[in-house]
Amino acid sequence: MTVYVDEIRDWTLIAKARGLRHTHWCHLTADTEEELHAFATRLGLRRSWFQKKSDRDYHWHYDIVPSKRAQAVRMGAQEVDRRFIGRLMIRRQQERDGIEPGSEVGHRCGNNPNVRLSPGDQQAVDDFKAYLKQKKEGDRR
Repeated sequence: MTVYVDEIRDWTLIAKARGLRHTHWCHLTADTEEELHAFATRLGLRRSWFQKKSDRDYHWHYDIVPSKRAQAVRMGAQEVDRRFIGRLMIRRQQERDGIEPGSEVGHRCGNNPNVRLSPGDQQAVDDFKAYLKQKKEGDRR
């Protein structure tokens, strides 16, 4: 298990729009949430700073400023780039959705065979396919 930090980026527009104090930060994440929280505690981060929108959210992380990033690296966090973080998020999404590792993951829609739809979404897709079939049969008459 590993903790990761990506590169510092300038988020000035977002920071000013949200009235935030800091304008430059990066993301701290890990292979597991438990490991991330343990590391964040040792780093002195508040649990309330953890970002996860829902139980299904696979983008969970902490935003940290340059000084905390430097401290995290000294404590053993692995420095990675945004591409690595993107691949990590795809792997989390695949694990969450029960998709075979390495499968292509795309947008949630009825046309992507690699994504499992919620029952409601599946019903909407099935209803639309039935509508199209009925319309096609009506056009033949």
